[in-house]
Amino acid sequence: MNILITGASRGIGRAIAIEFAKNNHNIIICAKSDLEGLKTTKRLVENENVYCYTDLCDVTNEDSVKEFISDSAKAIGKTDILINNAGISYIGLLQDMSFEDWNKVLSTNLTSAFLMSKYVIPEMLKKQSGHIINISSVWGNIGASMEVAYSASKGGINSFTKALAKELAPSNISVNAISPGFIDTDMNKVFEKDELDAIFEEIPMGRAGSPSEVAKLIYKIATSDYITGQIITIDGGWT
Repeated sequence: MNILITGASRGIGRAIAIEFAKNNHNIIICAKSDLEGLKTTKRLVENENVYCYTDLCDVTNEDSVKEFISDSAKAIGKTDILINNAGISYIGLLQDMSFEDWNKVLSTNLTSAFLMSKYVIPEMLKKQSGHIINISSVWGNIGASMEVAYSASKGGINSFTKALAKELAPSNISVNAISPGFIDTDMNKVFEKDELDAIFEEIPMGRAGSPSEVAKLIYKIATSDYITGQIITIDGGWT
């Protein structure tokens, strides 16, 4: 099967690509601008003796998404599993946030899932099979102070997931979301040691999760046909 992963130049996206490659799936990956990161992911994926199609794609731009989906299909074949992983964060007071930054977070985290899904669903419908997995966040479940836009975008992902799952279930296409807690990625490198210690005190397992732990869960969900419309949390008992 062909697995398409957005935002795969690092972190969770890279870990997902490697996990599926280890299980003998061909990989399609993109990022908006981090070409060097994509090349590294491609090398790690191809170490598992599978094919990896790589290109830049602005997942917030419809023309860019259409071109990427078309070019990847010509190179490797149609997408069987779509993993909408691209995302950015913003930390700060809502009243200090610019309209531009608000739109950037919503477009990257939510609109991207709409665009990618829109252009892979037609082929899934023809085959009457497929999986879409969206990467949400615990903040999409409960909200976070100083991260209103991020929380809103991930809450939107949760509703998007549940609604689309109902729409596509009769066609044997599943749609689920994974809701990670505090994961050891570049996005969380902004925290100082004392801040990290305070966060880990709140997490019953006492540590951050790893990208590979998230990737292993995603692989299990993507190979389970009867699970759909679910928001599955992986946070060490935090929430």
